[in-house]
Amino acid sequence: MCGIVGILGTHQVAPLMIEALKRLEYRGYDSSGIATLDDAGQLDRRRAMGKLVALSDLLVSEPARGRIGIGHTRWATHGAPSVRNAHPHRAGRVAVVHNGIIENYRELRAELEAEGVAFETETDTESVARLCDRELATGVSPLRAVRATLERLRGAFALAFLFEDEPDLMIVARKGSPLAVGFGHGEMYVGSDALALAPMTNQIAYLEEGDHAELTRTGARFYDASNTAVIRDIVLVPAENVFAEKGPYKHFMAKEVHEQPIVLADALARYLAPREAAVDLPSEVDFSDCDRIVMVACGTAHYACHVAKYWFESLARLPVEIEVASEFRYREPPVGPGALGIFVSQSGETADTLAALRYLKSQGGRSLAVINVETSTIARESDVALPILAGPEIGVASTKAFTCQLALLACLAVLAGRQRGTLDAVAEAARVGELRALPGLASTALGLEPAIAEIARDISHARDVLFLGRGAMYPLALEGALKLKEISYIHAEGYASGELKHGPIALVDEDVPVIVLAPSDALFDKTVSNMQEVLARGGRVLLMSDTEGVTGAGTGVWRDLTMPTAAPFITPILYAIPAQLLAYHTAVFKGTDVDQPRNLAKSVTVE
Repeated sequence: MCGIVGILGTHQVAPLMIEALKRLEYRGYDSSGIATLDDAGQLDRRRAMGKLVALSDLLVSEPARGRIGIGHTRWATHGAPSVRNAHPHRAGRVAVVHNGIIENYRELRAELEAEGVAFETETDTESVARLCDRELATGVSPLRAVRATLERLRGAFALAFLFEDEPDLMIVARKGSPLAVGFGHGEMYVGSDALALAPMTNQIAYLEEGDHAELTRTGARFYDASNTAVIRDIVLVPAENVFAEKGPYKHFMAKEVHEQPIVLADALARYLAPREAAVDLPSEVDFSDCDRIVMVACGTAHYACHVAKYWFESLARLPVEIEVASEFRYREPPVGPGALGIFVSQSGETADTLAALRYLKSQGGRSLAVINVETSTIARESDVALPILAGPEIGVASTKAFTCQLALLACLAVLAGRQRGTLDAVAEAARVGELRALPGLASTALGLEPAIAEIARDISHARDVLFLGRGAMYPLALEGALKLKEISYIHAEGYASGELKHGPIALVDEDVPVIVLAPSDALFDKTVSNMQEVLARGGRVLLMSDTEGVTGAGTGVWRDLTMPTAAPFITPILYAIPAQLLAYHTAVFKGTDVDQPRNLAKSVTVE
């Protein structure tokens, strides 16, 4: 959610923090702010409403000087977006930035108010600053004050503390929300992820769960949850894993959609044997003694799991349960040793998915993570972690991460079929050949963009849109609807085509576009029958199919989009591309903020 950056530098840090916050703005953009410590040791703050450019403008007219500082870009949880509620929060000698939720803040606030402390904001974070300032007032060191504060907090948090009259000290802590420490030459950095720190350092250490750290310009001292000094490994983060620029594209989303042929090729090159028609995955990935799979995810990743369910069950005859992470963690379902949990998360930091992983591990289940960030918490805590190799994804609406998740899950399903004896070498070779064709087909699908943009102009005037699909295209209907509503703000719903007559058909009229995803597969005739039910009621149908399907569907559709012919195994991946482009161009025509849609953030690290 929120983005945190901190710098103990040798130069003025405000410009550097603004650049770092720009790289974190995908995490939150309701408001932003920085706090610095000038050469006299005095704290100063600048905060602004809205996007980061407002803070940049403020710093031109009201500079904040100092060689040490903390910064924040906010996604509001407690308290409406306002300058008053913007971070950093200050209490006496302490300034704090926070990502997460302090669950017992009301209790803490009541306790402090009973002592005569006056609060200035509606946020949960202010209670952290005021607790720490109260501890400092007793004469203890900043480190002891922070430790006493952390002991009182319940919830999830990443925190960075700055202290007046302490020009060479910053204290950071994490519980549930990620935090990275960067090492420079006579400088130290902290960020919500390595992306924020990329221009300054590629040497990163990650705080483990419950850690806190004391930073000075000469280094960092790490402590675990019991306040015992520990060593955290410094890893080198490859530049290609963190640098992200728009290039010639107007939006990150457009760039990321167009990167899909390349990143799919990279992912498949990692997981397909180079000289054999076979899947090549680490030996630790073993489905042979698995009696069921439990797939856990949120949002778009959850829909990727629904597609994978079709693959695992048809190719490997392996039962699959799909769980929304936020429900799974509280339902506490039975998970025996024969179950394999597959946890899918682009960031690898999704709070509910991480909690679900920890629950499964506590029950003795095995875990496999499908992630995009190899150094993430979910990756580190899983038994096996497999990267999707999509590269940085900045646009809030997931595009290339979704298709790369699907590509890896497809490889896993093929492997499961081989290991369980339900796929012979010939069948495996056929599926591998189909996967290898995917990057080229994706490139062809991108060539349909002008036609999709023309259709999107009409879709942009709609108030409601329905997406229909059967089989593995049903999750694609759900995903297409999600993409459209999250960036264009048009209400959209996805349905299994066969469910149309069980309620949704009541919504059909000439003002509701119905988008039918129907490659010419074994279910095509059934889908076309459902499409005819829409046409008979005056509905406007956009048919996405291949040449055979468009020809065989007959007349009467409002518009059609002819996709490249592809094997049914890979069509759920391929058809994601026109759904993404349709949402993108609809949002562009409506003038909404494509990369940073209202109320949303890229990485959901709170419940």
